[in-house]
Amino acid sequence: MVQVTIWGSLSDFTEGAREVEVDAANLRELLDGLAQRYPGLKPQLERGVSVSIDGRIYNDSWFQPIQPDSEVVLLARLKGG
Repeated sequence: MVQVTIWGSLSDFTEGAREVEVDAANLRELLDGLAQRYPGLKPQLERGVSVSIDGRIYNDSWFQPIQPDSEVVLLARLKGG
């Protein structure tokens, strides 16, 4: 299980939970698990989110591994400019 911190307004879609646990070995499994557990979050995930894994931001790196002790934060999509 991976502990995920839900950042900002995304917690509105996780029933107010700021920290949740998901069984996932990579980023795709993490997002799929969150969508299944929190159906209201699914549209946000489909629009795109950013995920910080151990301090590094990922957007579409679906097979990025996640270790059970990784620090994982779900964020609204970060865009450069």
